[in-house]
Amino acid sequence: MYKQEDKNVCRLRRHMRQKGKIVGSASCPRISIYRSNKAIYAQLIDDNKHITICESNSLKLGLTSSCIESAIKVGNDLGEKAKALNIETAVFDRSGYVYHGKVKALADAVRAQGIKF
Repeated sequence: MYKQEDKNVCRLRRHMRQKGKIVGSASCPRISIYRSNKAIYAQLIDDNKHITICESNSLKLGLTSSCIESAIKVGNDLGEKAKALNIETAVFDRSGYVYHGKVKALADAVRAQGIKF
């Protein structure tokens, strides 16, 4: 029998495998997400200059839970900020999380604001 790994270790391993393939630029930034038990975070990153262009999270929006509704609000807020900066396309980095639930809700909310992946 082999030792079962922690689910966060497996997520980080998936994230490192994807990290080299997904690169954002000023015209097409990378949308990176992180979700914890209490909040969900999303940011637009320019990997060429190593800067964060804009960010949004459920704590700054005053949302107390990390449910799908808060992920939708964070996605809408990030999409509005990206449109204000004249960003039309982006690359979605799910950070090793399964594309389901909160991650999918956030991505769909950003797409609803007119940002193309």
